[in-house]
Amino acid sequence: MASTMLPRDSEPKALRATVHSSLLMSVDYASDQTLVLTFRSGATYRYLAVPPAVVEELIAAESKGSYFNLKIRNRFAYQRLP
Repeated sequence: MASTMLPRDSEPKALRATVHSSLLMSVDYASDQTLVLTFRSGATYRYLAVPPAVVEELIAAESKGSYFNLKIRNRFAYQRLP
């Protein structure tokens, strides 16, 4: 699935994208600002209260793994999903 940018002038919309990354497989973002990341390892994590701009930057980042480690990891409440 192609990457999609979030609209800037409206409420955040749901997004689902398969990404090209050695760390991440997919990015899912809900209108309640919940970000779900599925990693190449098979692990899936839910991150809470993630602003739309962070998701836009993640999708646009040349290195999604580096962006994740700098801007998402340990910065938002999260839980590992079964």
